[in-house]
Amino acid sequence: MKKEVVLIIDFGGRYTQLVARKVRECNVYSEIIPCNTGLDRIKGYNPKGIIFGGEVEEYSVEAEEMLKLDVPVVEFSSELIDVEKGSQIIKEFLVNKCNCVGDWTMSAFAKDYIEMIKEKVGDKKVLCALSGGVDSSVAAVMLSKAIGKNLICIFVDHGLLRKNEGDEVEEIFSKQYDMNLIRVNAKERFLTKLAGVSDPETKRKIIGEEFIRVFEEEAKKIGSVDFLVQGTIYPDIIESGVGKAGVIKSHHNVGGLPDVVDFEEIIEPLRDLFKDEVRKVGLVLDIPEDLVFRQPFPGPGLAVRVIGDITDEKLEILKNADYIFREEIKNAGLHREISQYFAVLTNLKSVGIKNDRRTYDYTLALRGVITTDFMTAEYARIPYEVLDVITNRITNEVDGVGRMVYEITGKPPATIEWE
Repeated sequence: MKKEVVLIIDFGGRYTQLVARKVRECNVYSEIIPCNTGLDRIKGYNPKGIIFGGEVEEYSVEAEEMLKLDVPVVEFSSELIDVEKGSQIIKEFLVNKCNCVGDWTMSAFAKDYIEMIKEKVGDKKVLCALSGGVDSSVAAVMLSKAIGKNLICIFVDHGLLRKNEGDEVEEIFSKQYDMNLIRVNAKERFLTKLAGVSDPETKRKIIGEEFIRVFEEEAKKIGSVDFLVQGTIYPDIIESGVGKAGVIKSHHNVGGLPDVVDFEEIIEPLRDLFKDEVRKVGLVLDIPEDLVFRQPFPGPGLAVRVIGDITDEKLEILKNADYIFREEIKNAGLHREISQYFAVLTNLKSVGIKNDRRTYDYTLALRGVITTDFMTAEYARIPYEVLDVITNRITNEVDGVGRMVYEITGKPPATIEWE
């Protein structure tokens, strides 16, 4: 798709992504590229402007070469971090120096991409792994609007979803959107593989491997397809290693494709978008707000929110507690203010009292964060009175929870998820 492009050259800067987002807020598409990117590739972008992100050595060969390009260049400064001042500086640079029109909007993106998919795919078959999360849902609806019943969605229900979520996914996509949806109920299969496993990375690998195996088995029944859809978004690409940034997490959407599924090409409609842009596309596509603003959810699901080994009992405790937490946050009108909020069942038990009897139950942790990009985050200041309601409800209504804590660690040093 043709669009104005401003390149953010990553010299290892901490705020590189923040600057990229500020450019996009001005309706100009930005992309982060490594500082050692060759000039020929940079010219291929036909950029309207360039911003150096991070510490640029005075005699950097890369910087000197880029300065020879016939496009406006500005170096990163601490002023760009400021919410109002930084946005104004970037806006003036884009308008006055780069002569940008500012036509990068999510409505234009969705319309152009759907038309492109219509032409590209035609009457060929497309396979999509649908998780019910925001990213895969928006990707699936975009493809559905473009090619209709030629899209086949496989929903692998590993039993590690939030309360009622598997049924909700099936209801929305098979009935509301009338998609070709295949739901695979594989809970027992996954729990058997996870039995006795406590290490978080081992959990992730088992779930990722088993997901691929189940997906492959179902895909084989369908036969040959022409395209495979993935819900990869831009932070997935960045976290998997862009520029001088190290790999924070390996994402299942970036590599790790099933070997046995026979397809010609991968379609990643959202790979250029940040999470908030994905949500805007969802609204443009008339996807219900409850789904568009659904809480981010890790691929391994509740397996990484149950600390230690996973059992049916622990999953039920966590599902019920998490449901109450999310319900009360919405009742308090905070569901749009807090970027992500969820419960974690720790592996710690402690003595308590319930109905005048001694108990020895689990400690449940609540997590809420405020973030713009999910790369950095600070803890949400949930009012005490709301936490009181949540704590009283969970300890009274959910058997197995005897004590509750609220986490106040930011990212960094912590990650958003506990495992």
